[in-house]
Amino acid sequence: MTTKKTILVVDDEPRYVRLIEVNLTSEGYTILTAANGQQVVESAASNQPDLVLLDVMMPVMDGFTACERIRVFSNVAIIMVTAKGEERDRVRGLDVGADDYIVKPFSAQELLARVRAVLRRAERQTTEAFHEPVFRHQELEIDLARALVTVGGKEVSLTATEYRVLQMLAGAVGRVLTPEEMLTGVWGPEYRDDKEILWVCLSRLRQKIEPDPKNPIHIQTRQGIGYLMPPANGG
Repeated sequence: MTTKKTILVVDDEPRYVRLIEVNLTSEGYTILTAANGQQVVESAASNQPDLVLLDVMMPVMDGFTACERIRVFSNVAIIMVTAKGEERDRVRGLDVGADDYIVKPFSAQELLARVRAVLRRAERQTTEAFHEPVFRHQELEIDLARALVTVGGKEVSLTATEYRVLQMLAGAVGRVLTPEEMLTGVWGPEYRDDKEILWVCLSRLRQKIEPDPKNPIHIQTRQGIGYLMPPANGG
């Protein structure tokens, strides 16, 4: 690894924390730990980790609330840890701003794959699809050099995953991208069939950049086919 990444691991079960810590440390990551939701919010603010591995079920403050609190001041990558079979927890985690989720019990290989994928998305800020430093689509602007998004001149705060999704659509203006194409391009080939994670991300993105999320002008759906950013002139 070129630069050592810091991961904040949050779980009230010491054995899980220890297991995760051993596996991530062996891969060269620096590990910080917290035992409840309040501690993770405070640690995220003071230590500014590269990624937060956030358990849903915690004392003092649950993972959903902690994620929402963190999103007020940080776009740090967040992976929610949910219980097996709790699909609504996964959806809710994505809804409050998590980038990904992992289901207990998980293997060391799956954990490392998820961590690498999320950190990789957080690092990728440019793409060869653009020829200008600033992309414009009506009132939407993407400053590619600074990874800065504005709408009507006002800065919009996006997570790394949301930014990558927007960047992918902007790099293919006028072309419909299939869900499989977007999932593979942004999340990785192992997410190819995980359409739910894409739906939630697009919903959050529309809430942030569209004048009217129910009638989007930047990210449109082509029923049964996929999604596109139409040409700015509407053609």
